[in-house]
Order: sequence, then C-alpha cells, then structure tokens
Amino acid sequence: MSRLLLSTCLAASFLLPAIAEAADRPKQLVIISFDGAHDNALWLKSREMAAKNGAHFTYFLSCTFLMNEAAKKAYQAPHQKRGKSNVGFAQSDDEIRERLGNIWHAHLEGHDISSHACGHFDGRLWSEADWSAEYATFHATLKNAWKSVGLQEPTGWQDLVDHAIKGFRAPYLSATAGADMIAAEKKAGFTYDASLVTKGPAMPVEEDGIIRFGLPLIPEGPNEKPIIGMDYNLFVRHSKGEEDTADSAEFEDRAYAAFKEAFDKQYAGARVPLQLGFHFVEMNGGAYWRALDRLVSDVCHRADVACVSYSEAIPMIEARGRLQTSGL
Repeated sequence: MSRLLLSTCLAASFLLPAIAEAADRPKQLVIISFDGAHDNALWLKSREMAAKNGAHFTYFLSCTFLMNEAAKKAYQAPHQKRGKSNVGFAQSDDEIRERLGNIWHAHLEGHDISSHACGHFDGRLWSEADWSAEYATFHATLKNAWKSVGLQEPTGWQDLVDHAIKGFRAPYLSATAGADMIAAEKKAGFTYDASLVTKGPAMPVEEDGIIRFGLPLIPEGPNEKPIIGMDYNLFVRHSKGEEDTADSAEFEDRAYAAFKEAFDKQYAGARVPLQLGFHFVEMNGGAYWRALDRLVSDVCHRADVACVSYSEAIPMIEARGRLQTSGL
C-alpha cells in the first residue's frame, strides 16, 4: 500500500467516528414564543421574521384583544370586577378584524396559536373552577370572534379553536401550586403548559398528562448574572422597566450576547431545547426584538437546528426518549 493511500485511509478512519457522532446528535431545538399576541404590526413583523428564517413560533394569545365594547362589558375574570382587564381590550372592530386575519394566517403558516387566558390576571391562588371559567371564556371568545365583528369565518376556524389550541402559559408565569391548574388544563383540552421557570435550559416534564415546559435562567451582562430568558425581564434589568431608547443598541447587544451564549452552550453540548419568550411590545426601542431577529437569522438556517413551535417540539423530544415524569 502506498504511503499516500495509507495516510488517506488512516485519516478517514479517524474522521468516521466524528462523522457518525455528528449524524447521531439530535437537532438543536429553538422554541420562540410571544405573550399577548395583540399588536397587528408586530404580528406582521414576527410572521415575516419567521418566514425569512424558516422558523415557526408560538403565540400565547390574550383573548381580551378579540373583545369589542359589548364583550368587554360582559367579561368578568375570577374574583375581578366586570369589564376589567390588566392588559386592556381591542380598540375597535377593525382592529379585531385585522388581528383575526393575522391569527388565521399564522395558523396556516404552521405557527402555534395557544392560550394566555384573557385579562392577564395573577392566578396563583385560583382554584380549578377559577381556571376552568377563564379557559371557557377564552374558548367562547374565539368560537364567536369572527361573527362578533360581522365577518364570515374561514373554513377550519372552528376546528382550530376546538382541536388545535393545545398550549397555555399563565400570565406573569404565575401558575397555581398543586394540581388545580393542571386539572383545569386537562379538562380544557390543553396538552402542554409553558409556565415554569428552570435553572437553565431543561427538558420538559410530564405531570398528570400535561407536558410542562419552562423558560430558562440564562447568564446575562458583564457579570453573567442569571435572568429569565424573556424580554420583559431584560427590560427591567437594563432600564428598571422605564423606556430608554438612547441605550437601545447597547441593550440589543447585551440581549443578543445572552441569547447566543445560551444557544452555543446547548448546541455544543447536550442539545437541550432553548426556549426564549417575548411580548408584542418593542421595549427599549425594539432592542430585544432586534436581538431575536439576529439570533434566528444566525441559527435557524443551520441544517442541525430546528426553530419550532412547542407543538412541533414535543414529538421531536419524545423521539429522543427524554420526556420525564415530574414529581412537581
């Protein structure tokens, strides 16, 4: 055997295990979600971002943004006065019509439409009956949404409302301790919940038939102090929750660096799904949405990365045999 052939064979023998190992590694999952899902301009912006990068997002919708003046007067959340919402209501029927179009087209594009309840109240002390009442209001509001503003609903809307809204995230990430919220979720037809917070990126756990996901604490800033991977938490840390457009570029760079570091650690390591949460509000001059755009533009095109909704992530995680039963 010639020296050239021998050296080629030896090189190939060293490369084969590395190639096999790379081929056996699961894709790095990136799960991006938005709470509230109201501002129509940001519906368009997020959908365009996703389409540009081959990504699917999860939209946790607050149903008061589909309530007109008449529905507002009738809405009453558990233990609240009638007509009250912590996040407001739709401002006009035209706004609702446009929002319904965005919700429907996002669904057709493969995104998750999920529930963020209605009036964005802290439900940590709610009973199973309280949660069930709020879920029922969410469902009824969506069932009648098109008719309430004088529109003919598209074919398939009722199927979406009855069968395809599978996820829930509690407002303020404030889930009821114990079994009440989980029991209400099961009765409402939800299959996953994304209300937890974890010490770092973590695999979801199954609790009494509900798959539970958590936003991770990730290192951020010069001291790499842990923070929930969500735009609002960054907003509070960076500017104490006060709008600061002058330092927007700095906040963007800090957020992107935190997102990218969290991604890189999992991408090079165990490839635990990375979850990041956002709102339909461009805080600090849009710093966190720009950081998100940079991240998905960088990573979502990679062959071994999948930027997916929660519903898409679940079977991919189950195929890895990594879904565990929780003792929470």
